Amino acid sequence: MKKIVHLGLACIFIGMVASKPADNQAHGKDRVKNQKLSHEEHFDGDGHNTDYDHDAFLGEEEARTFEDLSPEESKARLGEIVEKIDENKDGKVDVDELQRWVEKQQKSYVFKDVDTQWVGHNVDGDDKITFDEYNKTSYSGLPEEELLKLDEAEQIDFKEMIKRDKRRWNGADQNGDGNLNKDEFSAFLHPEEFDHMRDVVIDETMEDIDKNKDGTVSLEEYIGDMFIPENGEEEPDWVKTEREQFGQYRDKNSDGVMDRKEVGDWIMPRDYDHALAEARHLIHESDKDGDKKLTKQEIIDQYDLFVGSQVTDFGEALVKHDEF
Repeated sequence: MKKIVHLGLACIFIGMVASKPADNQAHGKDRVKNQKLSHEEHFDGDGHNTDYDHDAFLGEEEARTFEDLSPEESKARLGEIVEKIDENKDGKVDVDELQRWVEKQQKSYVFKDVDTQWVGHNVDGDDKITFDEYNKTSYSGLPEEELLKLDEAEQIDFKEMIKRDKRRWNGADQNGDGNLNKDEFSAFLHPEEFDHMRDVVIDETMEDIDKNKDGTVSLEEYIGDMFIPENGEEEPDWVKTEREQFGQYRDKNSDGVMDRKEVGDWIMPRDYDHALAEARHLIHESDKDGDKKLTKQEIIDQYDLFVGSQVTDFGEALVKHDEF
């Protein structure tokens, strides 16, 4: 029965998985919002890797589909993309517009997941999901005879999961009407991607890791969230590195534990904005007239920096993004 309950949770904790991973997976690493814009390295010594820029500008999945197109096709499609990026239609792309575009491309997986789950939970097909709809399609939709089979501990877990979802729901409900529109539902499913959900993400992380409920995360709790040795298994090197990271970077005030603020800095770091850095980099490399903005022609002239000899039928992806 517990498997049935947890299957219902699969669609809930997409961003921040609540249960302990099996097979010694590095759960703690999965908690942290990965702000890198590509798996590629941007610079290798003095060399500049434009594959990083392609992934940042288009998203890694879209960038891969551009590889077989000619320079002419790339330039034509890139021109269409530039018109989408130029939000105020002044004929130029500034750093803010380019930053927002890069951020949007990095969240493409969120949009796809939300599209799928919106259909599954929005029973009446309107422009919002009520908590009752969500509850019934996630939890209470289980047959009554199955619910009655839950033992006392499972019933407590069941209630705690609903309570936790309700708190996340309220955090995502920005207009306070008790329902979630599609934007709000995106924040509910993927709170780690939305800054206004920061406190909710920290709350959930503390609940998961702070086993002794003292309001802090010790080194043992931190490592225990990532690795549980089995049958005398030795710690792998990456765990030893994490122990060092805890003392050097996580526990900033060196009191032996991570407090709430330090946990937030760990899982949702704010110290460096990768999207802004990439936007500034692209403008610096392409801005020929020095006005700190890019015309369509300046971008097309540097097409190999933005997309290479690549581009795709980007229309469908752009339409999906416009829905948010």
